[in-house]
Amino acid sequence: MATGSDQAVGMGMVALSALIFTYYTIWTVVLPFVDDDHIVHQYFLPRPYAVIIPTVAGVVALSAIGSFFGYVMLQDKMKKKAK
Repeated sequence: MATGSDQAVGMGMVALSALIFTYYTIWTVVLPFVDDDHIVHQYFLPRPYAVIIPTVAGVVALSAIGSFFGYVMLQDKMKKKAK
């Protein structure tokens, strides 16, 4: 069973994810239908960043995962060699 602090951290992560999802959805789905001179545009980055930011984040995440797998595989190989 999760402790109170684990639950608080989990709820914080869920809330942050929901906020990011809502912001991104409004940015990519709703904003193109709003006039360019409307005041709501000042709260969002230019539209090209809607593609650039997730792409860079995906590349960084996949690189980190690949590096971790490579590190674990090398450590396992070193342990087998030591025996």
